[in-house]
Amino acid sequence: MSQCRVLVIGGYGFFGQRLVRRLARQPGLHVLVAGRSAEAAAGLVQALQGASAARLEPLALDAQEARLEAQLRRVAPQVLVNATGPFQRHDDRVPQAAVAAGCHAIDLADGRAYVAGITALHGAAQAAGVCVASGASSVPALSSAAADHLARGLQAVHAIDIGISPGNRTDRGLSTVKAILSYCGQPLPAGAAGVTGWSGSRRHRYPAPVGERLLSPCDVPDLAVLPARYAGTPSVAFGAGLELGFLHRGMNFLAWCARRGLVRDWSRHARLLKRASDVFRHWGSDAGAMHVRVRGLAADGTPVERTWQLVATHGDGPYVPTLAAAALVRKLAAGTPLPAGAQPCVGLLSLQEILREAEGLHIATETSA
Repeated sequence: MSQCRVLVIGGYGFFGQRLVRRLARQPGLHVLVAGRSAEAAAGLVQALQGASAARLEPLALDAQEARLEAQLRRVAPQVLVNATGPFQRHDDRVPQAAVAAGCHAIDLADGRAYVAGITALHGAAQAAGVCVASGASSVPALSSAAADHLARGLQAVHAIDIGISPGNRTDRGLSTVKAILSYCGQPLPAGAAGVTGWSGSRRHRYPAPVGERLLSPCDVPDLAVLPARYAGTPSVAFGAGLELGFLHRGMNFLAWCARRGLVRDWSRHARLLKRASDVFRHWGSDAGAMHVRVRGLAADGTPVERTWQLVATHGDGPYVPTLAAAALVRKLAAGTPLPAGAQPCVGLLSLQEILREAEGLHIATETSA
């Protein structure tokens, strides 16, 4: 039986190498670990080779090259996964090249404009008979799958609340820091009128060992793509939090500075701010969490509130954004048809399909009503 060729761009990066580790568990895959550094790609392949159920191969490839389409035709992947970032600064040249080369395209984007704007490629992807799925990450893929799970049987959904808070000792990449800072103090989209990124805080209590965390508003694709998905056109709120209270309040202060025009774009200072926060890397814990809460009406008109929560320990939190992409690859490799066209990664996976990819990780979930 032929192997499914999967090209992971940024395959040795912060999230990319975690995705490759998940894909390595799937037999029947030929995973091309790609990036600008052939040495770094080869190093990851060598580290995983002995315990991998998939075939792994390093590949030097620059996603920003003008000849990307030609390179894809030469490599001939069936599925391309873009694990580079931050996507707040990306254009759609990678999925464009994938569509032109006739392969499916998946990305781990969490930038609202990028994910919502992927539909510009819908006609071309449909004509090519390929699926382009943007946002196969914690948001909107996992968050929307959880919301779908919670909304089953409801006649209307009035509000969806989502939150994510990583453990302070958990690894964090520079691209993630840049993404977070890109909307610090910036206005959030319509539907969150008057709200700016990282301005103001609320508290949410997660299951042990995480406990209570502060959350502040952040810009994610869910704000744009979820309201129209459910009867009742729900309001959607998203909050992100830092485990250490003084670091979280520091983000609130950065947002205050941006709102007053003292700093235009904090992401330009991401490297310096990451270095400063890394001074406290050994404080706090390696436990992070995520929640999705849905409020609506049952079929008989009774008000309903349901909550799904995820807790990741032992530093496994950064695997969570890779689970949906691994689940999509599994479906495509199995020959399960996905809709041709380009769309945010919403409605393509069930919650069960995504969480299957967490097997062997220190990740637990619970649902309450």
